[in-house]
Amino acid sequence: MSDTKPTVLFVCVHNAGRSQMAAGWLRHLAGDRVEVRSAGSEPADQINPAAVEAMKEVGIDITDQTPTKLTWDAAKESDAIITMGCGDACPVFPGKRYEDWKLEDPAGKGVDSVRPIRDEIKARIEVLLADLLPTS
Repeated sequence: MSDTKPTVLFVCVHNAGRSQMAAGWLRHLAGDRVEVRSAGSEPADQINPAAVEAMKEVGIDITDQTPTKLTWDAAKESDAIITMGCGDACPVFPGKRYEDWKLEDPAGKGVDSVRPIRDEIKARIEVLLADLLPTS
């Protein structure tokens, strides 16, 4: 059994909503068993307040996260890269696990519209986790 934990990188355009919620869920559900990163091809100035509020409702605080610029190294050093509508801006590396999650963009939406996106992300994270960390 390898003692290195898998690294997951979530990428969306602004790194302010979907990828931050996904990173929050993975940190919450995996604890320290997975290294979690998130980035954007065109990072926003701040995290979407509706995304922060929607996550707070389920007891997950993402207020300490800031949108981060996607770097070549972050992608190269990740085992799994989950994209969420960043299109051609996402780098592709051979041998990496890629998933493209078609999720509605929460930008400009209120918390009522963000909740279903948050819940869909949680369901996808649970499937990803079961695959990354199979129970022995």
